[in-house]
Amino acid sequence: MNMLLNLESPVTTAHRAKLAYIYVRQSTAGQVRQHQESTELQYRLVDRAALFGWPKERIEVIDDDLGKSGTSSDSRGGFQRLIAEIGLGKAGLVLSLDASRLARNNHDWHQLLELCSLFGVLIADGERVYDPCAYHDRLLLGLSGIMSEAELHQIKLRLHQGERQKAARGELRVPLPAGLAYGRDGRIGFNPDEE
Repeated sequence: MNMLLNLESPVTTAHRAKLAYIYVRQSTAGQVRQHQESTELQYRLVDRAALFGWPKERIEVIDDDLGKSGTSSDSRGGFQRLIAEIGLGKAGLVLSLDASRLARNNHDWHQLLELCSLFGVLIADGERVYDPCAYHDRLLLGLSGIMSEAELHQIKLRLHQGERQKAARGELRVPLPAGLAYGRDGRIGFNPDEE
């Protein structure tokens, strides 16, 4: 029997006896407003969980973190709730569009992986189902978390470089205190709006 050719789904009846959690997140309020298709795609993951065999009443959507960055779990009540539900043994599946929706730092990501491994919870994204207890799946999930954190670092680096270039050209505009405004010529003056 060749184990490499065994591509059966890791989803079992024991997993389906617990809840499937769909984690929905966008990094900023602007993304939530401007990229509604992404949010809708994330909500449609409920259908994906149903395809895996979860009845709709056993699928729970956690969307408390819409408009919150994944850089830390400190201000993300939805992620903290997800971690708690896993730790209480209620979860059979955690489903997200991609790893970066769950966490953008290795500490939070590996905490999630460790809990999922301890409690036998599967993790799924838009492409496949991973079993954190299986060596190769855990390896792929670990790499995915590392890449997510690295991607965030690269985004910040590019934004900072862009700001530096604007500053070097004298074109960088920073937010001004109340009462001041940029004029048409780019100079700072008193804001003509008295409010």
